[in-house]
Amino acid sequence: MKLNKVDHICIAVKNLEEAKKRWEPLLGKTAPDDAYIDVPEKINVARYYIGEVGFELMESTTPDGDVAKFIERNGEGVMLLSFGVDKTADAVEEVKGKGYSIIGGLRDFRDCQFAFVHPKDTNGVLLEYIDDKTEAPK
Repeated sequence: MKLNKVDHICIAVKNLEEAKKRWEPLLGKTAPDDAYIDVPEKINVARYYIGEVGFELMESTTPDGDVAKFIERNGEGVMLLSFGVDKTADAVEEVKGKGYSIIGGLRDFRDCQFAFVHPKDTNGVLLEYIDDKTEAPK
């Protein structure tokens, strides 16, 4: 499997507005490059591009969301590392063939798909493969 890039890194936060105030000066930004709510994933996201890599602040939209559960277990902090691939379905089949566990199968987002490798297989890191072709703003 060919990894094209580090696509994005996610930071789990309790309060997105407060986190934006804390992070934007450090990132040299005054607003997110992309802000969205992903209803199926129960997240509210502020994405900033640092070069070609997305840096995401994520808060849970519900108390039972994965971000809320992560914060409950670990506190706020780095939650996810995402690798860009040509085709997520192919990457998933390859890593499953090597014995890694996939959480929940393929998921749709905008015009792409993503999937998660279970953190028990990756030293506690939630690893994502995504075939998003969105380019960072210039």
